[in-house]
Amino acid sequence: MYIDTHVHLNADQYDEDLQEVIDRALEAKVSKMVVIGFDRKTIERAMKLAKDYSFIYTVIGWHPVDAIDCTEKDLQWIEELAANDKVIGIGETGLDYYWDKSPKDIQQTLFRKQIRLAQKLKLPIIIHNREATEDVLRILKEEEAHLTGGIMHCFGGSVETAKQCIDMNFMISLGGPVTFKNAKKPKEVATEIPLEYLLIETDAPYLAPHPHRGKRNEPSLVPLVAEEIARLKGLTVEEVAIATTQNAEKFFRLND
Repeated sequence: MYIDTHVHLNADQYDEDLQEVIDRALEAKVSKMVVIGFDRKTIERAMKLAKDYSFIYTVIGWHPVDAIDCTEKDLQWIEELAANDKVIGIGETGLDYYWDKSPKDIQQTLFRKQIRLAQKLKLPIIIHNREATEDVLRILKEEEAHLTGGIMHCFGGSVETAKQCIDMNFMISLGGPVTFKNAKKPKEVATEIPLEYLLIETDAPYLAPHPHRGKRNEPSLVPLVAEEIARLKGLTVEEVAIATTQNAEKFFRLND
């Protein structure tokens, strides 16, 4: 069995065939899926999916690219929704310096607010980091994010950065890029970081693994991520599947 710890089944790309996508995931032995809501529309959809399917959970927060659109009322709404047992984390939040829609200072302020919200709710925090590693690590340290811990989602950094994150009580989640032939850093992380700190994800509909790169991704492809990690570590796919599933269940307290 596999757990896709980060998927956007609430995306418009699945409007035509959502049930078929979910059925394919179950056929591929993806037993649980964590759907991420990161603005008003996607949070509402994520909450509905979690209500409609026993094996779907949700993480809710506000994406850094859209930080400029987030109000205090939005954050209060997220806090209220988080009382639902199917909400198992806050995010994805963090920093994104690739897109310039939201100024860096606004992103950083919202990032801090969501870390504090996660601490208040005693929920882990799911981190989006694009071209902002230094500031992400600094803010995590300053805000004592180790108190809740979290996940470095679709991690693309170095082994050294991964170790710093692990020291702050964060798990490292690998997705489709680890299967790309030119993905030096993710492959090094998969090789060097102990399996006990790794999770797997698709980030679907984005970042489809090889040989589906460039096409719409979906959770049924998460076994391809596990296969590449197994190859790099010299393990069986079953060993990676069992370990990453147990890691996710323990991290999110899914069996409590």
